[in-house]
Amino acid sequence: MLREGLDVYMTLVDDRGIDCVVRKGPTAYLDVQIKARSRDVPPKNAARFAAMDVDDPRPSYFFVFYSERLDKYWVMPSLDVVKLAYRNKSGKNAGRYSLSLSGLRSGKPYPKSEFAQFEEAFYLLA
Repeated sequence: MLREGLDVYMTLVDDRGIDCVVRKGPTAYLDVQIKARSRDVPPKNAARFAAMDVDDPRPSYFFVFYSERLDKYWVMPSLDVVKLAYRNKSGKNAGRYSLSLSGLRSGKPYPKSEFAQFEEAFYLLA
């Protein structure tokens, strides 16, 4: 986000699902949660983000997803996360959200086209 020229402030603790705050003007701020998948995950999980808590989805709350295996970022408003993700209905992760931004073709992961509008969309934070 710094490379994109954004004014980023890191939080001291992540107890509210916020990893950093981005200043969007003299008096406007955005809360940002960052989720990442390492290169070492199985290909089918290259951009699968599971058991996410999305507390109080709102226009000023964003997620930045990163897949090291795909070397790709997705920037998504929290309102879109709750709209597009699967919400677990039962089990230990009931109420939490799961989102798979990649698929598998011939054993290799690829970014799903239905999420293309969110790829590298750092302009949403500017």
